[in-house]
Amino acid sequence: QLQRVEPGGGLVQAGGSLRLSCTVSGGTFSRLGMGWFRQAPGKELAFVAGVTWTGFSTLYTQSLKGRCTISRDNSRNTVYLQLNSLTGEDTANYFCAADDMRRGFVATATAMYAYWGQGTQVTVSS
Repeated sequence: QLQRVEPGGGLVQAGGSLRLSCTVSGGTFSRLGMGWFRQAPGKELAFVAGVTWTGFSTLYTQSLKGRCTISRDNSRNTVYLQLNSLTGEDTANYFCAADDMRRGFVATATAMYAYWGQGTQVTVSS
C-alpha cells in the first residue's frame, strides 16, 4: 500500500508562488506515473498536471500552462508542483495521485490513478 504525504500547501497572496510536494512510500516510485489534481469549493476534482513514470513526458491543464511546473525526484520518491502567479481561482485542495500502469502517456482521468494522497489546501488571498 502506498502512502503519500503532501506538505507545502498554505495561504499565499495573489501573484505569489508555492511549491507542493508529495512523497511516496511503500512502492517503487520510479515505476509510477504521478499526477496532481485539485478540487475547488463546489467544483469537481480536476486534473492539474502529470508526469509519466519515465519522466519523459509532462502535461498541464490549459489554465495553468506557463504558471506551473511538475517535476519528480526518484532519489527522494517525491513529485513536486511549482505554482506561480497564483490567483484566487487557484484556491483549492490539491491532491497527488499515483498511476501504477507504466503508461507511455500522462493519465488525466481520476480513474486512471490507483493511489491518492490526502490533499493539501492552497488558499490564495487577494
